[in-house]
Amino acid sequence: MSYFAAAVVRGAAGWSASQFSLSHAADVEDVAERLRDVDPDAELSLLFVEGDEAYLVILRLDEGDDLRVFGSDAAFAEESRFGALLLGDIKEPAFDLDEPVVIDVDEPGVVAGADADEEPPPVADADPVGDPDLLTDLGIPAAQLLALCAKEGMLPSDVTAEVCQTIGCGDEVEELREA
Repeated sequence: MSYFAAAVVRGAAGWSASQFSLSHAADVEDVAERLRDVDPDAELSLLFVEGDEAYLVILRLDEGDDLRVFGSDAAFAEESRFGALLLGDIKEPAFDLDEPVVIDVDEPGVVAGADADEEPPPVADADPVGDPDLLTDLGIPAAQLLALCAKEGMLPSDVTAEVCQTIGCGDEVEELREA
């Protein structure tokens, strides 16, 4: 499986981005420990992992603590060693599945229960897992993150680029991609 992984950290001097290796990681806690080592004094550390142009995983640490994880599709854990490493311990879906959920991919940020009077737009084939609220305080609410991941034609790299542009580290990640 091919993957791209970028560690993005915000410290006193602002955002910085660096390539990140998942090689020889034993579990998600090991990955989190490596993310802490990128900048031990960082206020915020994010890891964006894109797998096979089909899956996206975002990990977040606040001041090195409180690991939060979001995955665009639970299938990544079944199809890849890296997916199992990052998402294998996550059992809860990204939203409550007791009610049908409609994600409006044309209007990011809109998530609602299905209305019986109107035909809902198609629900994405993906099965997002984890914490879709992990970027809310940075300007990407859960509904917007879910809509970006569900939007037809959006690759994980497109989602990463849009998220990073919104939170203020788009240039750093783009430079890293081009290197």
